[in-house]
Amino acid sequence: MKYLAVLGRQPEISIAELEKSDFCVDIDRLGGTQKLAVQLEQKPLEYLQTLPEGKLTIGVSDYSERASQKTALNEALKLKKILVRHGRSVRVVENKAAILSTATSLHNGLSGKNKRKVELIKVDDEWYLVIGVQDIEEYARRDQARPARDAKVGMLPPKLAQILINLCGPLKPGAVVLDPFCGTGVVLQEAILMGYRAYGTDINERMIEYSEKNLQWLLKFEKYSIRGNPEPGKARTSAGRPCRRAGRTRPENEYFQISQADATSFEWQQPIDAVACEGYLGKPFVKVPTEMELKEQKQECKGIALGFLKNLALQIKTKTPVVVAMPAWLREEGNYERLEILDEIEKLGYNVDIKTREGLLYCRPNQIVARDIIILRKK
Repeated sequence: MKYLAVLGRQPEISIAELEKSDFCVDIDRLGGTQKLAVQLEQKPLEYLQTLPEGKLTIGVSDYSERASQKTALNEALKLKKILVRHGRSVRVVENKAAILSTATSLHNGLSGKNKRKVELIKVDDEWYLVIGVQDIEEYARRDQARPARDAKVGMLPPKLAQILINLCGPLKPGAVVLDPFCGTGVVLQEAILMGYRAYGTDINERMIEYSEKNLQWLLKFEKYSIRGNPEPGKARTSAGRPCRRAGRTRPENEYFQISQADATSFEWQQPIDAVACEGYLGKPFVKVPTEMELKEQKQECKGIALGFLKNLALQIKTKTPVVVAMPAWLREEGNYERLEILDEIEKLGYNVDIKTREGLLYCRPNQIVARDIIILRKK
């Protein structure tokens, strides 16, 4: 059985062969996946004719090599014409491009939840049925509704936070996920929503206050059901255990623990099952930095990154996953320049994921400072 994941902007797709019994992915926690689809075992028309009585809504996204708005819409209209002949009432979601946007799919109910509202994906001669669409409105709600936000320190998208955690690999329910640069608590928030315990530290006392305020808001927000944890708002609290190094520790509870701390010297409490974080990205830029500006930023960011990883390596167990988003800067020619510290990281006691040794860039078009995601494991 083939499953398809639409990753980011067109035409980025991934097709995987999986046993049906192995496929239990929840699109609401994937972050970077816009749509999930399963290969049809029959022709599209044959499948549509098996759907329950009532009006059908269909849309077609065409990922074929020479696809266009016209080819995609024509496929949908051909299906409609035949279905109408057989007495079905059909509405076609009109394409503005070869691929229906996530927003269009979501707003027209083509998320796989209603069997009479269907999105089909065409890839050359193969057809797929969409079984999940990224809920972009939900991501926006839990990002923008948080009570404590600070644009000056950067805005980590919840989608990226999910990606960082997911790249740690499978974690047991209730695993402790550490974010040593927690900022306003976005990674901690997403870890809690995934059913993990969140442990955050940050050198900035104001960020600690913001994180605590945001996480308390999350736990009281009735919309969210925290996977694998007690009912939101009813966490049992206890006095925080004292840390052995400088830093003020907040009272811990069943969901999270937060401390003010310098990640290059702090001694974290155990256990730590995984580390997912956005490291120090340096100065924000509104235009491409000069060579001198870039040299200064790279030196500063490199020192903090290596200092943090050196300190962390002394405290985590072998094979502990560490996923870090580091800065990469846009250059005049349009490419991104990274920190280039992987060899030094390996000398600190980490294995760098070979498949992603060059890093995974997360950025908007023409974004000046991108996130370079690096996947590590303690040796």
